[in-house]
Amino acid sequence: MVRLKVMTVGSSTGVVLPKDVLARLNVQKGDALFLTDGPDGYRLTPYDPDFARQMELAEQIMHDDREILRALAR
Repeated sequence: MVRLKVMTVGSSTGVVLPKDVLARLNVQKGDALFLTDGPDGYRLTPYDPDFARQMELAEQIMHDDREILRALAR
């Protein structure tokens, strides 16, 4: 468990993530993080659940309509 302190950052409020947390999340300054609500509390992740859902739908369409997409590519 990592303890984070809520503090003033300029005219906003934020938390500072330690370097080891950034490394584990595989993010760096300027990257987006997503706070999702789960059954056991909040989760902070670089994974965008909406984008992942869109990609799953796109992959399904590409699989189901592969012959149509091949014909359109010609």
